[in-house]
Amino acid sequence: MIRRLMFFAPVAVLAVLAGLLWLGLGRDPEALPSTLINEPLPAFELAPVRPGDTDGLSSTDFSGRPMLLNVFASWCVGCRIEHPFLMDLARQGVVIQGLNWKDAPGDGAAWLVEHGDPYAHVGDDPEGRAGIDLGVSGAPETFIVDAQGRVRYRHIGPVTPEVWRNDLAPILQSLEAEG
Repeated sequence: MIRRLMFFAPVAVLAVLAGLLWLGLGRDPEALPSTLINEPLPAFELAPVRPGDTDGLSSTDFSGRPMLLNVFASWCVGCRIEHPFLMDLARQGVVIQGLNWKDAPGDGAAWLVEHGDPYAHVGDDPEGRAGIDLGVSGAPETFIVDAQGRVRYRHIGPVTPEVWRNDLAPILQSLEAEG
């Protein structure tokens, strides 16, 4: 009897591990669900990034129409990838608010001067406190916020034409149609 148990115990453990690994294969490793979906943006008020601006970025800036909140940083490689496309979106009339996350003083402003500025408002979050409240795990991240200031979608990684076409644009268009 004990010999049988000694034989079947490792087989049972191996079967359980194989089952858990099999279940894990069906999950998207990049999907990090946000607890903010369909919830209001957390309250925040950030200092301006751009020199001479009197206003930075506040949670109260997210009302009246659906818009994007883009989390970026000058040190972020993915931000360099998405930035030209964000410039195109802004030229097309998409409202994009910017949150400069965990950057050294002045680096966000220099980044915008060098690469262009697609943002309606842009706030400085050097300590990352607003980012923590938003659940930011890294830059870049982009949120869709509806006309009432509720988070409706979160995208982790660069916004590319494919991401825009397949994920973000349909949601933003649907929210604008609800208007």
